[in-house]
Amino acid sequence: MPLPIINSIASWILKKRIHQIELFMKYPNEVQEELLFSLLKTAENTVVGRQYDFNSITHYNVFSERIPISSYEDLEPMIDQTRKGMQNIFWPTSIKWFAKSSGTTNAKSKFIPVSNEALENCHYKASKDLLSLYLNNNEDSQLFVGKSLRLGGSKELYEDNNTFFGDLSAILIDNMPIWAEFSSTPSNRVSLMGDWEIKLMAIVQETIYEDVTSLAGVPSWMMVLLNKVLEETGKTNLLEIWPNAEVYFHGGVSFDPYREQYKKLFPKSDFNYYEIYNASEGFFAIQDLNNSNDLLLMLDYGIFYEFIPMETFGTANQKVVRLADVELFKNYAVVITTNSGLWRYLIGDTVRFTSLNPHRIRVTGRTKHFINVFGEELIVENTDKAIAKACLETDSEVVDYTVAPVFMEGKKKGAHEWIIEFRKPPENIGYFRKIVDDTLQSLNSDYEAKRRNNMTLNPLVINVARPQLFYDWLKEKDKLGGQHKIPRLSNERTYLEQLLRMQYVAQG
Repeated sequence: MPLPIINSIASWILKKRIHQIELFMKYPNEVQEELLFSLLKTAENTVVGRQYDFNSITHYNVFSERIPISSYEDLEPMIDQTRKGMQNIFWPTSIKWFAKSSGTTNAKSKFIPVSNEALENCHYKASKDLLSLYLNNNEDSQLFVGKSLRLGGSKELYEDNNTFFGDLSAILIDNMPIWAEFSSTPSNRVSLMGDWEIKLMAIVQETIYEDVTSLAGVPSWMMVLLNKVLEETGKTNLLEIWPNAEVYFHGGVSFDPYREQYKKLFPKSDFNYYEIYNASEGFFAIQDLNNSNDLLLMLDYGIFYEFIPMETFGTANQKVVRLADVELFKNYAVVITTNSGLWRYLIGDTVRFTSLNPHRIRVTGRTKHFINVFGEELIVENTDKAIAKACLETDSEVVDYTVAPVFMEGKKKGAHEWIIEFRKPPENIGYFRKIVDDTLQSLNSDYEAKRRNNMTLNPLVINVARPQLFYDWLKEKDKLGGQHKIPRLSNERTYLEQLLRMQYVAQG
């Protein structure tokens, strides 16, 4: 069958989903409530279901009062039992897949359960929805004429007690339907390679001869791959290699610090960028409009959402609200109940709502990645925007960065200390620093108050990292690959001190 006909048929099938999406956009609270009670009914005879008597829960208030908010550490004993072969503990159908996940510097891995329902009705459904929404907004798209370049994690799957664990991307690739494999590059064999550096070169060799029409992956790691493609081919931009490329689907870290760099890689005005919000625990939101920074919260993936206002998070007065009660522009920690048996699970991300009809969000950071040592309440969204503005105004490009506090000592005031690795450094680092500082003050009134007349915070300090510093740091921790991210902000200096030590050792 000719490729243009395949493209037309695929577009028609995917667009049929739009009607269902419009329904949950119109009736969000009803869809979420029905989903919650469906999850409770499904799991009522599990160990957890009997422990909390799911059968008698007839109202959200009962659900929220009876079942506690959980962290991974709370659920770990039950997850370990399931990994050893016991079933029907927190979800009734057999769970054999576990997405291995960990923090950047945390040696302790998490094993997130992934049920068959989550694979089909969340992760794969979301992948199809992403295409449906994109095609609905771009009717002249020729997406399926070529292939999608996917960049996932770098670990193969491992078997233990007849259960399997690995990066979520490895699980998804291993279970991928044939049609998806046919339309993707690199091959499954290359995608599942364990050694990131060998895999990187194999991806380059496989993809430069394909007709790539779309790309998908974390912006920071995709940038590494794309620069390697240019280096190997000697081309000046990627359209010389893939002239039919039309969209980049990105997620995992903020796109703001990288946007201008990607515009240079794909220099055409109608090239599209679509953001997604997913994790090992589930697929949560998709950009549903062209040229938008907002993500549509997907409400029918087997995930029931709750939110904790960050002003009460972790306090004795912590408040939890459901979707019906969220407010615009507040910062919330996300709590999920899922079709993999995660009950009221705190995923560690923060979001704010930019629209309530329909429910659209922006990811603002992590519950653990912020700086509030001096009452400045600095979040990742602030620093990403400040970096993006400074890069634009100084014609510079950033690879990665992290920030930590300089603690007060005697009469010495506090400050924020940055280490930034540039792909293209600014001519004047002092001017770059001033733009970052001024932008943070314009975005964050608490930071502005602490910086006023250097009352509490002295001007920020910027260390310029040597080339490859962040890459070497992750390599030392065996965390190279598409699913590992640099912690942007921290209330303590552990990450920064490690990076500075590596910097000084290299410099002799």
